[in-house]
Amino acid sequence: MTVNHLLDQPHHDGSELYVPQGTPDLGDVVPVRFRVPASGTERALWVRTVRDAEPRMVQARLERADEHERWYVADVPVHNPVTSYRALLDEPGGYRWLNGRGLFSRDVPDAADFRLTVHEPAPAWTASAVVYQIFPDRFARSGVERAFPEWSQPADWDDEPIGRGPSTPVQLYGGDLLGIEQRLDHLQRLGVDTVYLTPVFPSQSNHRYDASTFDHVDPLLGGDEALVSLRRALHGRGMRLVGDFTTNHTGVAHEWFERALRDRSSEEAEFYYWDKESDLGYVAWLDVPSLPKLNYGGSALARRMVDGPDSVIGRWLAEPFALDGWRIDVANMTGRYASDDFTHQVARTVRATMTALNPDAVLVSEHFHDAAGDLTGEGWQVNMNYSAFTKPLWTWLVDPATTLDFLGVPTTIPRRDGRSVVETMREFDATVPWKVTARQWNMLGSHDTPRLRTVVGDPRLVEVAAGLLFTYPGTPALFAGDEGGATGTNGEHGRVPMPWDQIEAGGGPRWDARTFEVYRSLVALRRSSRALREGGLRWAVVEDDALVYLRETADERVLVVAARAPWAGAALPRHLLSGARAERLHGVGTLDVATDALRVGGDGPGVSVWRLA
Repeated sequence: MTVNHLLDQPHHDGSELYVPQGTPDLGDVVPVRFRVPASGTERALWVRTVRDAEPRMVQARLERADEHERWYVADVPVHNPVTSYRALLDEPGGYRWLNGRGLFSRDVPDAADFRLTVHEPAPAWTASAVVYQIFPDRFARSGVERAFPEWSQPADWDDEPIGRGPSTPVQLYGGDLLGIEQRLDHLQRLGVDTVYLTPVFPSQSNHRYDASTFDHVDPLLGGDEALVSLRRALHGRGMRLVGDFTTNHTGVAHEWFERALRDRSSEEAEFYYWDKESDLGYVAWLDVPSLPKLNYGGSALARRMVDGPDSVIGRWLAEPFALDGWRIDVANMTGRYASDDFTHQVARTVRATMTALNPDAVLVSEHFHDAAGDLTGEGWQVNMNYSAFTKPLWTWLVDPATTLDFLGVPTTIPRRDGRSVVETMREFDATVPWKVTARQWNMLGSHDTPRLRTVVGDPRLVEVAAGLLFTYPGTPALFAGDEGGATGTNGEHGRVPMPWDQIEAGGGPRWDARTFEVYRSLVALRRSSRALREGGLRWAVVEDDALVYLRETADERVLVVAARAPWAGAALPRHLLSGARAERLHGVGTLDVATDALRVGGDGPGVSVWRLA
């Protein structure tokens, strides 16, 4: 049995045990606390803050100590809107730094420092939310007869989605908003409380990211009345509705772009980038001709799109639509082209518009890669967390025989050990404030990726992945169908229609009833534990085949043990457990209580969750 070492390291994060909750104002002094094991050899603990880009050192006070650990506290002035800090442990023979990535016996750059921010976090309800993503064309048909458009390739509900080629954006199944409303009992049975809809604007594709207008809902989905009805039905059940909006581009058939093409002296002509050297004559997102890119160099576009109650962002947050937030498509590219970079300006404007209309609305960005530079807290509130969650977990749980591409990298998904996974997660988590990390949208896949079940192969590993999704800091977000083991080799192929006949029959080839019960149980588990919703994160054991961590609040400590295969097990400090035995919350693994240790069994694959205190 291995001996745990990670809990023998000093620790700090932005949760309530270490930083007072709430949002500080400029000029406030915030007491920040650090936990140091009793085995530590520090002579003193200092906190290095950065004020107006100049480092300063503040000595921490020893606040309390016992036979297990010492707690230090230091006062950090919030002099800048984002104030960074890290700890220095003065030890015999030198010093070590503690930052968001861990403990280092060498000098480190500031990128992973802890951060206090004066910017409000995502709304409080997101801490307990479970998000359910729906691709409207593939969720449910209402039975209302509607003519398919000329551009479409009609599909039967049981047809396999086309995964590659020119037909992928035009294969149309006919799902609509009333169909979603008719199936809300399924969502409530699962336990989710927030619906995120991919775009609902009229377009010439099934994904609708090529909007032809932002003024109304696609009649194929039922029109404006259907969205209002769905929103009211959700709110009536205590649930929320988040929309999807592309601030980066419109469709080539959009009324603004068509007006711009007809009259280059029009106001709308200023909304786009033009390129006389290209065959198109305009700049297109990733050179896709159907998606002309928007230019925020003038003020007129911002007024139409993002600025104020009459903008697109504002109009759909107000009655009668009253969306509870926006997910912003390709947020990383919005406002960026060549020497132009209006991204932060656009993000701040969107945030201000939303705050004025509904301070309780959530603003989520899409970045597939490092989003740190855009997540300081004043614009986008949180991100779809591919870099710090989806991708590293895939590399740990992927089927070794996979042939799947790795999300934009020209190689198959690599298989990596637990240490690599945790280093990656900490690397990316550390570059944003804790208040962002604690509300990030964590996902095991989306409408743009292969399905989890296809990535990992083994249904037991689906449960491991889901266990991590619902116990890791952040807001869990799942793509409709994952709860029943949906499969798909890429984003388009994975947009499978929900097999309602099999769901109602209790299972079938395209619906795994056991997986549904696993998801349902884990959703309920998260709702039952404040530590899982709001607690800090301490890594306890990181092995090739096992990840073990603690989630802690002032009133609860929860242990999570995830294994992709049988492993050696580990011994944890006995004092972590309050009382004679741990309470099993999920899973079938073992946790034996000895007089000197908690002995975690080496079962696997599997995930187990225990309440220790």
